[in-house]
Amino acid sequence: MKAIAYYHSLPISDPKSLQDIELPEPVAGPRDLLVEVKAISVNPVDTKVRQNAQPEGGAAKVLGWDVAGIVKAVGSEVTLFQPGDKVFYAGSIARAGGNSERHVVDERIVGRMPKTLSFADAAALPLTAITAWELLFERLQIAEGSADKGQSLMIVGAAGGVGSILTQLARQLTGLKVIGTASRPETQAWARELGAHHVLDHSQPLSEELTRAGLPAVTHVASLTQTDQHLTQLVEALAPQGRLALIDDPKALDVGQLKRKSISLHWEFMYTRSLFETADMIEQHNLLNRVADLIDAGTLKTTVGEHFGTINASNLRRAHELLESGRAKGKIVLEGF
Repeated sequence: MKAIAYYHSLPISDPKSLQDIELPEPVAGPRDLLVEVKAISVNPVDTKVRQNAQPEGGAAKVLGWDVAGIVKAVGSEVTLFQPGDKVFYAGSIARAGGNSERHVVDERIVGRMPKTLSFADAAALPLTAITAWELLFERLQIAEGSADKGQSLMIVGAAGGVGSILTQLARQLTGLKVIGTASRPETQAWARELGAHHVLDHSQPLSEELTRAGLPAVTHVASLTQTDQHLTQLVEALAPQGRLALIDDPKALDVGQLKRKSISLHWEFMYTRSLFETADMIEQHNLLNRVADLIDAGTLKTTVGEHFGTINASNLRRAHELLESGRAKGKIVLEGF
């Protein structure tokens, strides 16, 4: 089958950083689905793995942790799906990625694809939807409904992949005042379109931006990018006993700054459940089905920013390059082989 992979960690400008190759057909295990991949999207994790994870023993490493496709076969213990079902999922970082014609994935982290979306539009959602959902409702412990009315959430990087879905979830499903941050006119407009009540410029000191907008200190912060650079300002912007959640990988983090205000720190990593096969691993199946229902009801919308065409090495290198530039808006999708 066709696949896109790499053999050495190389700069994305090198044609060998991602290559078109042929691989044997994968075989589904007892709890696995064998999926015909119809569309994928690209995430910062793809670039980070490519840059930092050197394949062992000369083996090809396949990236890609967002897939929309059709179930072709199921393992002997599968109960949630059957051949012919349309599905979407983010997969497991401990297994081969989905940048291939066929892919195997544990059924417990797979959701029913939204009926109202194309494969490309659906592929934009799984990884970011899982990350945003777990961050908002499980790490920050925000309640659905109006219970948290009067509280606020600042989303640093609201126009990115996770920010695009987190903004919608917070605005549509909670009572929070949603304050997004973005640094360019087009990304600020995107954050407003997705439902942010206010949008601040994170190229400026964020606590000063809050004051300039006439806003009080926030009760919750979701820091999705450059947390180490923004930390002092985030502590300043947070109210006493506030909550700070992050998803990025700061080289260092001076958590001592949180003590004076008794700010709690929460880390979200959506691969934890699949990596450790936790007892509640099936919750990712459940929340993806919930997201599909919300999409089909018109409550949420896909977060596609750009469609880069066919799934091949050349187009994936373009996608990685854009992500590494830090200028991507929404999600980058590719479709078909």
